[in-house]
Amino acid sequence: MRKGLFWLNDKQWALIEPHLPTNQTGPVRDDDRRVISGIIHMHGARWRDCPPDYGPYTTIYNRFNRWAICGRLLVGKENLHFAALVGAAMCSAC
Repeated sequence: MRKGLFWLNDKQWALIEPHLPTNQTGPVRDDDRRVISGIIHMHGARWRDCPPDYGPYTTIYNRFNRWAICGRLLVGKENLHFAALVGAAMCSAC
């Protein structure tokens, strides 16, 4: 891993992982931990500038966009909150 990138630590991941959907159909999902770390790292920056360590910027952006629209991810001016951690409803489409 390169220096200067954000990666969720084990304690942070343990809080988020149980709230992610597991019964999705379709193609295999990209590594959620990597994608969420990329979303947090890129918040407030241009998506096209996303380091390749997190995967394609389109994947990071699309997941951010889907989760923000359905309420799984709450976007604030200064920070992000995963709805699972603040008690908001989850949608099954994400």
